[in-house]
Amino acid sequence: MSVLKLQKMQKVLVILIMAIMVASTLCTVVLASDAVPNPKEITGEAGSVKNETIVNGGKQIVYILQTVGIVLSVIVLIVIGIKYMMGSAEEKAEYKKTFMPYIIGAALIFAASVFAQVAYDFFTGITA
Repeated sequence: MSVLKLQKMQKVLVILIMAIMVASTLCTVVLASDAVPNPKEITGEAGSVKNETIVNGGKQIVYILQTVGIVLSVIVLIVIGIKYMMGSAEEKAEYKKTFMPYIIGAALIFAASVFAQVAYDFFTGITA
């Protein structure tokens, strides 16, 4: 395809997406009620599911994701280190460029549990 056809197709797609967005905002359904719930009557239970079940499930998911992320980051570090040791001078320069984004990503993975715990403590400490 030529560049002009691609540009025309891109413009048509952008206009189509914008039209869909406008149509979706105009066709939203609002369900309103006169009955205002009392916040003191709201409990942490929804049917048979309790808050503790949801919190424990979330903690398990975060633990699994963090463990997988740590293992993968260590494996990638080993691979980059071996390639760095075996590479030529030009390859070493390339690997040095990849170290900074890798270190930032690995630090975020290692610190994810701390960020999650701080956010959880912050939001559970808010009272009405």
